[in-house]
Amino acid sequence: MARQVIAMLTLDDVDMKGKTVFVRPDLNMPVDEKTLRVEKSDRLAGHAKTIAEIAKKGAKVVVLAHQGRKGDYDCVHLDQHAKLLSSEIGMPVKFVSDVAGEKAKAAISALKKCEILLLDNVRFLDDEAKFKTKEDYAKSILVKNLAPLCDIFVLDGFSVSHRAQASVVGFCQKKCVAGRVMQAELAALSKLKSPKKPVAFVLGGAKPEDSIGVMEVRLANGTMDYALTCGVLGSLFILASGRELGKTTDFLKEKKAIEYLPLARDLLAKYGSKIKFPTDVALDDNGKRKEADAQTLPSNLSIADIGSKTAAEYAKIIRSCKTVVINGPAGVYEKDEFSLGTREILHAIESGKAFSLAGGGHTISAMAKFGIDKSKIGYISLAGKALIEYLSGEKLPGVEILQAQKK
Repeated sequence: MARQVIAMLTLDDVDMKGKTVFVRPDLNMPVDEKTLRVEKSDRLAGHAKTIAEIAKKGAKVVVLAHQGRKGDYDCVHLDQHAKLLSSEIGMPVKFVSDVAGEKAKAAISALKKCEILLLDNVRFLDDEAKFKTKEDYAKSILVKNLAPLCDIFVLDGFSVSHRAQASVVGFCQKKCVAGRVMQAELAALSKLKSPKKPVAFVLGGAKPEDSIGVMEVRLANGTMDYALTCGVLGSLFILASGRELGKTTDFLKEKKAIEYLPLARDLLAKYGSKIKFPTDVALDDNGKRKEADAQTLPSNLSIADIGSKTAAEYAKIIRSCKTVVINGPAGVYEKDEFSLGTREILHAIESGKAFSLAGGGHTISAMAKFGIDKSKIGYISLAGKALIEYLSGEKLPGVEILQAQKK
């Protein structure tokens, strides 16, 4: 069981027997664009345990969840989710094709102790994300219609807690409780508030905007001793150091990553040796790996991975640290030719003695590809954007409503 680390109520603190308990997990899963078949994701198992525990405590369980964004192909009904959830829990999960109307209210009212009901996709509601404050969300259809039927609200989806939306913060006037997934996530993240030093952050992937804000905050407050940049961010810092890239510069412009170049230069000027960027790279020469010293750039070939020397240097730093966070792969790990950097970094984290936290969908996919022993990783976060915002020091509306209800 996760250690409680902030002042908030958990499932251990409330009597749920006979109560109608609303649970907000994150059941957003991949959907096949052609068949619209929902594919099971890793996050389902954790939320299933929370929901099963609540049901076994004798509660009448009502699950609120979303899938996709309105207007997108993956914004589908949640009948498939109910079947997947039922299979994972080992208990029947009822489904009603309504979110907050008469059918939903009737289904909730008819629930008996230990029964579970999944309502339809909350993203079908036009005002799910309409209002700006949690007080205003009391005016939403979801809250106006369903709040009278709710005794306790359990927020289990840390990965949705950065959104001030009706299904996340609208039930704040009720007794609000952290589910087990939320509790575990916050327990792991608490170790990064005053982390054991030295601390290394491996910052890769294709979205430098997800990492450069984390760098800015944590380098300034002293909770990042090494920023090991790779992926698109690594290329950006090579450019910031004064070295031209060639074809990769065009890619940075195309993806608008070039907008972060002034900030990268400022950070490099302020923090110097704490920021590591590739000293050698792997270029994509018609699908073949061609390693080159960064000093030989620019090149008319695209950078697809960090080089062998950089991978070895980063691995050495990782093994010397007591806290390691990784968010994003080092290169195009999906292709074997360009998987070296990501593989070496992940194996260094796996074999090290540091507390480690891994986040990001591509990081988790890479761990599976390279057979990383998940038991050797301190915590694996499925939170995505919420994790980035938390690491950047931003307040998350969902976490705030939990902290507001202290014991």
